[in-house]
Amino acid sequence: MRLLFAFLLFVLSCAHAGELPAYQPRPGHERPVIAILGDSVSTEITDFMLPYGVLQRAGIAQVLAVADDGAAITMNTGLRVQPDLDAAGFDQRFPEGADYIIVPAMRRVQFAPLLAWLRAQAAKGATVVSICDGALVVANSGLLKGRRGTAHWATHDHRVEKYPETEWLQNVRYVADGNVISSAGISAAQPLALALVEAIAGREKAASVAAGLGGDDWSSHHDSGVYAPKFGHNLSVWLTHYTDQWLHGVNDIGLPLSEGFDEIALAYTSDAYTRTHRSRVLIVAASDAALASRHGLRILPDRVTGAADAPTAMLPVLAGSLDRVLANIADSHGARTAQRVALEFEYPGYPVR
Repeated sequence: MRLLFAFLLFVLSCAHAGELPAYQPRPGHERPVIAILGDSVSTEITDFMLPYGVLQRAGIAQVLAVADDGAAITMNTGLRVQPDLDAAGFDQRFPEGADYIIVPAMRRVQFAPLLAWLRAQAAKGATVVSICDGALVVANSGLLKGRRGTAHWATHDHRVEKYPETEWLQNVRYVADGNVISSAGISAAQPLALALVEAIAGREKAASVAAGLGGDDWSSHHDSGVYAPKFGHNLSVWLTHYTDQWLHGVNDIGLPLSEGFDEIALAYTSDAYTRTHRSRVLIVAASDAALASRHGLRILPDRVTGAADAPTAMLPVLAGSLDRVLANIADSHGARTAQRVALEFEYPGYPVR
């Protein structure tokens, strides 16, 4: 009985201490160096901007937007970001390597220079963190061989077939195996980022950042199965994936933006509206000069206010949460479209009937 009690205390203490390995300071780094990667062709915007926004809010690390190549990172919504560095420039500035490399879902999952760079960073001691189907990039680098991993539920069968040397877990928000961490679908980016905050700076710091974001749960508990299409449950919701494309055109809609915008709110708004298949979100600003976010991320506007090619339809100012964005989508495109977008995000708690 005493042994059982001691074991339970040990388990509870481990859970309280966090589900990711605690950060181990490296020589030459006053604080962790975190590179968030972006593809010049297409990068999932929420996978990229949520970790950036959460980690910058925490103020516990040097967080850099790093392009795999080229002078700009292009998001899946078309939005363009000016990186702090490209991979080669990062190597010159940090020859000892990063502490963490965050890999969002990207279009080019087999881009050889990036795969080689990830392997080199891991060899230098970096922890490689995939968000959603960024796991496909990490798997192609070979870093997930012989490890446990996870990603978006929709690619599970593909991953099991293509990468049989990885144990692919379901119904988990994130999993750590050695110096490789992976997460489930898109909305897992925020809790995983909070788990990284806890690993670096402790639970109290993570709780403070989470409270500022309106949440208090960043555990690995997750049920991916509820988001997949099922007869009698959510199939009619998933059918809007096709009806929204077949029965409605894609209309340009402007999103007004100014200096100091919130990265997380921008990601949710741009990504969710794009996933309706009925809107192309264009950033509209007072000039065509790059705009800096609250924490210095620079994006390039698509249109200038008052120009002939500026959209006539405009979204309101950025909503502060995904719940608010989904509510706006329900008002403009219908509840089922909003519900389907929530399913694509693997967003827990949003009502789907």
